[in-house]
Amino acid sequence: MKAIIASIIVAGILIAGTVILTKNKSESIPAGNMSNVTIVDGKQIVEINAKAGYQPRKSVAQAGIPTILRFDTNGTFDCSASVRVPSMNITKTLPQTGSTDIDIGSQKIATLQGTCGMGMYPFEVEFKS
Repeated sequence: MKAIIASIIVAGILIAGTVILTKNKSESIPAGNMSNVTIVDGKQIVEINAKAGYQPRKSVAQAGIPTILRFDTNGTFDCSASVRVPSMNITKTLPQTGSTDIDIGSQKIATLQGTCGMGMYPFEVEFKS
């Protein structure tokens, strides 16, 4: 009986420790520190992973630089394989696996909003000076 109680206590401590460590790990890396925007040959590339939504959901880029939205898919079979940017009249079907570039030109200071084909998964790119 004592062995069962001891096992339950140890299991509880292990579970609680795992939850605490996982929570602290996710809080220690703010989304703002993870850059998905690069400038290559004078063009700004905003990389977005498309699978069960878009990651990151919010990107920050520079206004006034020619910009490409690069959507990366890897076994994407859900509605995030269909990208819409209504303000630019863009609708694009992505391959199940691969990379798709959408050239959106130079943007003014503003926030560009997009979504999946069903409107379930939003994303945005904030253009700053």
